Amino acid sequence: MNRMEFGAFLAPHHPIGENPTLQFRSDLEFVSLLDRLGFDEFWCGEHHSTGWEIIASPEMFLAAAGENTERIRLGTGVVSLPYHHPFLVAQSMVQLDHMTNGRAIFGSGPGALASDAYTLGLDPMTLRDRQDEAIGIIRKLLRGDERFNYDSDWFTLREAKLQLLPLQENLPFAVASMISPSGMTLAGKHGTGVLSIGSMSKAGLQALPTQWSFAEDAAKEYGNIISRRDWRIVMFWHIAETRQQARQEAKDGLFRWRNEYTAGTLMQVGVEPFTDPDQGVDEMAFSEEIKIEALRNPQIGFREIPINYSNRAGEEKLRPWRDGWNNLMFLFKKRFFRRAGNPAPEVQRQKMDAS
Repeated sequence: MNRMEFGAFLAPHHPIGENPTLQFRSDLEFVSLLDRLGFDEFWCGEHHSTGWEIIASPEMFLAAAGENTERIRLGTGVVSLPYHHPFLVAQSMVQLDHMTNGRAIFGSGPGALASDAYTLGLDPMTLRDRQDEAIGIIRKLLRGDERFNYDSDWFTLREAKLQLLPLQENLPFAVASMISPSGMTLAGKHGTGVLSIGSMSKAGLQALPTQWSFAEDAAKEYGNIISRRDWRIVMFWHIAETRQQARQEAKDGLFRWRNEYTAGTLMQVGVEPFTDPDQGVDEMAFSEEIKIEALRNPQIGFREIPINYSNRAGEEKLRPWRDGWNNLMFLFKKRFFRRAGNPAPEVQRQKMDAS
């Protein structure tokens, strides 16, 4: 059986008002820690306008990260292709691959933030088509094909050929995918991997069983071969020694991210602010929706991943009987209170507090 691989996908987000220079240094140190811990990949993206996501050039950041890491693969998650001339994107990825000793992964998207496109004067309706067009050109350049000319309504190439090819013979590609079929269809059309970002929501999880079929259909139409091995699923994680410690460490940052960024800055439709930090952890980290959906839907495959815990300096990292019993009672209350038509205990408590 192939080993399941793990990576970190981060913007990264930093609340407005924090020192950006220190945050860049902290982010670089975090990538080094992931490398030492054995994570397989690290991804960061391109953003320009919210003030929370301060990395404008993931290639530049990853080149710096490559100097302080040894084995972790470094992915652009993602380069917004409609914002750039495809030739320059290809050149940047080639340089990044050499500077990281062949550890670069090229992830692309149409641009995640409407405010970025507005700032650059771009029509949002053209972004996905421009990403499609750019991917085709970039793949052609990275293959080292003969010089070629190309005329588009947004860029031009004359006798184009890269002066240097990537260090990797086949530079890994990935296309960002949300819930609609467009991202998966692009992956199949161009024979790339997929970075499923939409899976962090319930709707995205529900769409996963049918998502891969869009990629397979497009790959068949264009004569490509794709592999689930190149399909990356993005989920929310916070790892700590115990569940309680994870809750304490994550709740305040999660609360600020939801209320100040997602609801306050992006003003996403249907996203309501959390009333308190504990609500955020309950709804996002310990929600049973994902588990129940996986159990109900036979098309979603899942399995437990065994982790070998051991004592560390005499301190037990996991207390299986106590933690196992607490988890069982937690699931029991969640499952059967809702089946009986009653609100969960947490909701009851909030209603009492409100009154």
